[in-house]
Amino acid sequence: MTDGAALGKTGYDPATYSPLTWSDHVEAFRSGAERPSDYLARCLATVAAREPTVRAWVVTNEPGAMAAAEEADRRWREGRPLSPIDGMPVGVKDLYMTRDMPTQMGSPLYAGRTTGEDSACVQALRLAGALVVGKTVTTELGFSHPGPTTNPFDPARTPGGSSSGSAAAVGAGMVPAAIGSQVVGSVIRPAGFCANTAIKPTLGALHRGERQGLSHSHLGIHAGGIEDMWAVTHALARFSGGDPGHPGLYGPEAAPGAVAPRTLIVVESEGWAQTDDATLAAFERLLEAVAAAGVTVVRRGGRADLEAFEQEIAESLLLCRDICGWELRWSLRNLAHKDVTKLSDSMRTRLELAEAMSVDDYRAALAKREAMRSRFRAVAGTVDAMITLSSAGPAPLMAGNSGAGEPGITHTTGLPAYNAWTSAIGCPAVTVPMLAVGGMPVGVQIVGRHDEDWRTAGYARWLRETVPTITG
Repeated sequence: MTDGAALGKTGYDPATYSPLTWSDHVEAFRSGAERPSDYLARCLATVAAREPTVRAWVVTNEPGAMAAAEEADRRWREGRPLSPIDGMPVGVKDLYMTRDMPTQMGSPLYAGRTTGEDSACVQALRLAGALVVGKTVTTELGFSHPGPTTNPFDPARTPGGSSSGSAAAVGAGMVPAAIGSQVVGSVIRPAGFCANTAIKPTLGALHRGERQGLSHSHLGIHAGGIEDMWAVTHALARFSGGDPGHPGLYGPEAAPGAVAPRTLIVVESEGWAQTDDATLAAFERLLEAVAAAGVTVVRRGGRADLEAFEQEIAESLLLCRDICGWELRWSLRNLAHKDVTKLSDSMRTRLELAEAMSVDDYRAALAKREAMRSRFRAVAGTVDAMITLSSAGPAPLMAGNSGAGEPGITHTTGLPAYNAWTSAIGCPAVTVPMLAVGGMPVGVQIVGRHDEDWRTAGYARWLRETVPTITG
C-alpha cells in the first residue's frame, strides 16, 4: 500500500507519486491476508503524520472508525461483505450531516452544531460498510472564503475549494476516498490541484440529502483512481439513490474499463483567457498525444456549432453567481440576522448582490441556463465526449487572488472558470491528474453526456492509462 506523497515531502512528481488506493486490497481482504482494520491503522498513521501541516480535517472519530473496521473484518472473514467498499476509510465534507460528529459548514455561525442525523450520502456509506473517519474542511458554507487546509504538495498553496479537506486528504494519502460537492467548481478544481481522480456526476444522480437548496449543486467523489472513485459512487447510488424526481446513477457496479473515445471536442470556455502559458502549452502537448493515439480532436475553429456553444457558455461564472445568490438569499438573511459580523466579507458581498436581483433577473438566468443545456445536448450528441482543463493552472498561493471571475467575487481557492459551465449544464465530468506544471499537479477533465457517467469514467480511464503525463 502506498501512502500518497512521501511524508513531510512537498512537490509533485508524476513519475514517483502513487496515490493511496483501496480496490487493489480487496482480494487480500477476501483471502484473509489483510484486514480492513490494518488498512485503517495505516491511514490513521498518515493522518497523524501529515495533519499538522495539511489540516484537512475539522474533526475525526477514530474510535468509531476502528469499531466499524472490526465489524468489517468479521464480514470479510465470513465472506459476506456489504459492498466492495466495506471497511474503506472515507472522509465526508463538512457540509453533510453526521450523527456522531458536528456539522459546522466552515462557518462560526454553525460552531459546535450537532444534528444527531446522517445525510443521505453518509447513511449510504454506513450501509455499504464504509468507515466514516471524520469531517473534512470546507470553505465557508461551501463558497469562496477559505479554511485552514493547505495543498498536500506545497503548504504555501491552496488545495482548492470548497471541497478543500476532501481533496487534500486524498492527495496526502490519508484516506483513499472522500465526499465532496460542487455547485460551481468545488469538486473538479480542488481534485486537480491535489492530484485526485474525481467525478462530478450527472445532476441529481446521487442523493444530496438536506443539501438541495441550490438547483445545480452536485455530490461528488474524490479518490486515488477510477476503481475507487466508481466503487464509492456506485455504493452511494445503490444505498441512497438519486435526488427526488431523478432516476439516479446509471451503470453497473464494476468500474468501467479503459475505452478509447473516437472523437473528443476541446472546450475552451471562459477559462482559456485566464490560463497561464505553461499550463496551456502542457495541455496542447497532451492533445497532440491524444490525437497521436488515434482520437479525432475537434476544435472550435471552423465549426459554427462549437463556436455558438462556446459563446453560450462564455459567462457561466456570472450565471452561477446569480443563480446561487438568489437561491441562497433566505439562508444568508437568517445567518446575517443571527450575527452579520460572523459572515465573511465575501459572503456579505454575495448577499448584497443577491438582494439587488429581481425575480425577473432570476428567471432570465434560468432561461440562460436552459439555453446552455440545449446547446450542449446538440453539440455533445455529435462526439463521444469533451476534453478540457480542470483549472486555469496549478494551485495558487494561499494568500493570492486567483484572477478575474464573476464581478464582485474574489476567488482565493482557485478560479472555477473551467467548471462553472459543467455545473450549470449538469453533465458528468471526471478529472484525472494528467499535467505537472511548475512542480504541481493540474487535472484534465473528460466531460460526457447526461446519464453517461460510467462511459465518461471509461474514457477518463483510457486517458489516464494510455496517454503519458505531460510535465511543463
